Order: sequence, then structure tokens, then C-alpha cells
Amino acid sequence: MSRVFVGLGSNQGDPARQLARAIDALAQLPDTRLMAASPQYWTDPFGDDGQADFLNAVVELETALEPLTLLHELQHIENDQGRIRDPEHRWGPRTLDLDLLLFDYRVVRTEELVVPHPRLAQRAFMLVPLADLAPGLDVPTLGRVSALLARLDRSGVRLATLPESEPVA
Repeated sequence: MSRVFVGLGSNQGDPARQLARAIDALAQLPDTRLMAASPQYWTDPFGDDGQADFLNAVVELETALEPLTLLHELQHIENDQGRIRDPEHRWGPRTLDLDLLLFDYRVVRTEELVVPHPRLAQRAFMLVPLADLAPGLDVPTLGRVSALLARLDRSGVRLATLPESEPVA
């Protein structure tokens, strides 16, 4: 089994519900077990100006799936939740974004997938929730999660206080 970290984000519809549905879907993946989920954070939007804040989190999974197979499963979950990929607005609003941040200590470089996530070290909205789960984790080619986070401005990352939600159907 491989230890994997996936970043979640949403800023369309009901972001809390989108993340809850995504976490449920991740827990149901074949040969995969949900190990932990970070607290959720409201974060300033990255990329296109004028969009709503994002709700972000990170989950830890154990999986027997290979990296590209897991990537395709993540994309399937995004599509099921109404994700529309607009090449004109790469960092625009979205119902759900699932990013494969880390896959064990593996370095993957293919046309379709790069792991560790290529912008992980520059994004507090990924590192803050990742540090909640694994602050001492060494990220291949980049360094320790806590050290990466110490270099970033986290002022745009705010702990979310969410109302109790109904179970996701």
C-alpha cells in the first residue's frame, strides 16, 4: 500500500458539501483506505481575480492503485461533481479540484502527471492542511513540509468554521 496525499478545493455551489462528497468518494475508491482528513480552510483564490474564496483541505489515503490510475479516479470524481475544465481559465472557479500532491516518496514525471505536485512548495493553501496531517514529512526533491510552509505567507489561509452538515447521500 502506498501513502498518498490529495488536495481538495472548491469555490462553486456549496463548497463544504462538495468537499464532503469528494471525501466520501475517495473513501470508496477500490483498493484504497481513507486514513485522515485535515481541517478545512477558506483561502484567497489563486489565479483569476474576482472569484469566490476556495474551501481547501488535504486527505491522506493508503492505496494499492498506481499513480496514473489514481489520477484518473480523481478526475472521475471531479467530473461526477460537475467539474468543467476551461483551458482559457486554468485557475478559474470550480466545483471541485482534486490534486495528487504526494505519492509515497515517489517522483513521477510524465506528460499527464507530475508528483510531487509541481507547485506544492509555493502554495500555502496546499501546505497548511498538509502540515496538519504530516508536518515532518519529507517531500522528495523539495524538503520537509514544515520547512516549506515556513517560507510562505499564510495570511490568505483561514481556518473554516463550518456548520454541522447533513450526511452526504
